[in-house]
Amino acid sequence: MNNGNRTMEFCVNRLLIPLALTLVSLGAYAQSPNAVIEEAVTEISSQLNGRKEELASDTQALYALIDEILLPRFDRRYAAQLVLGKHWRTASDEQRVEFIDAFYHSLLRKYADGVLEFDEDKISVLPFRGDETKSRTVVRTEVRLDDGTKVPVNYGLVKRESGWLMFDVIIEGISYVRNFRVELNSEIQAGSLDAVIERLRSDVAVAEEA
Repeated sequence: MNNGNRTMEFCVNRLLIPLALTLVSLGAYAQSPNAVIEEAVTEISSQLNGRKEELASDTQALYALIDEILLPRFDRRYAAQLVLGKHWRTASDEQRVEFIDAFYHSLLRKYADGVLEFDEDKISVLPFRGDETKSRTVVRTEVRLDDGTKVPVNYGLVKRESGWLMFDVIIEGISYVRNFRVELNSEIQAGSLDAVIERLRSDVAVAEEA
């Protein structure tokens, strides 16, 4: 794994996913994309206040907390469609439904520990440069690492009837949607979409039993 990928993995696991989870939970109520982020920084700290030790020792409670926040506001179908790319077009309706569910729960499991590492003092929301009249936009932030390095982080949001929903995180120009698409495309080509779905489910099951 190169330095760019290591930085991305660190940021997503430790700092960004917690912010993203709260971001999508507030999407329907914020007046602008930037307001979603700004409110999220405060909200996630409030939700974790006094509960980190409890959640660290209760994985199921941690998953449930994340799921309650994430499920109603994250555009799971759109993110999954982008990740599958060309394979989405050839997938059956049943495979699409199964992949959306497996992919979502894989993300939930993979980044659960990051919630416990959230530090709002490390997040700076930058002035908005997008166009709110468009169906998609980007919110820019900077995350300060422990060594003082500032990492540029962009959030991809899509406008739905319920409000702005998150579907992507771009760290130093590296999109997690694109990263997953490359990874899973190779896996699908070497095997099958059904095999990928089963592998994602298996990974989640193993993590939940740990």
